[in-house]
Amino acid sequence: MTKSATAVATTNMASVGNEQYLTFMLAGEPFALRIMNIREIIQYGEITEVPMMPKFVRGVINLRGKVVPVVDLSARFNRGATTVSRRTSIIIIELEQEDGEEAQSIGIVVDAVNEVVDIAGGDIEPPPTFGAKIRPDFISGMAKKDGRFIIVLNLDQVLSLDEMIEMSKAIHGADEQPHEA
Repeated sequence: MTKSATAVATTNMASVGNEQYLTFMLAGEPFALRIMNIREIIQYGEITEVPMMPKFVRGVINLRGKVVPVVDLSARFNRGATTVSRRTSIIIIELEQEDGEEAQSIGIVVDAVNEVVDIAGGDIEPPPTFGAKIRPDFISGMAKKDGRFIIVLNLDQVLSLDEMIEMSKAIHGADEQPHEA
């Protein structure tokens, strides 16, 4: 075996039981999402506001001809709207629908994207029962990485599919409504 093949084999063996997570910052705190949920990351750009949406919905973007709702995670966690800076990003998530319909794309606004990390299942502790600054059902666990904790989000709760489908229908319905002059 060559040195590079040995290094790859060693890396692959070390990562058995690990999952990859994208880490990002939100209001100065590190958060993580399973990489399998993420379609892409884009720079924060122009967002079209949609009337009568919850405060945590920034609006919609046009992503290659597809209307994608954008959720401000900070506002979703009742922490106020994200202050946009040059590092502000939109993480595009794909949520599978149970009825077999096309997956729903949703963008989430974060302060900054950090890195992709491997986290072993044993390094993720259950969510805290008290003291969290966000709803406990939004947290799937607390990952220990390099001596610090990272909040691993439960996307099924944060982006409740039923809630997002209703939001998507409202957005598409608003597109079809005549605009007032």
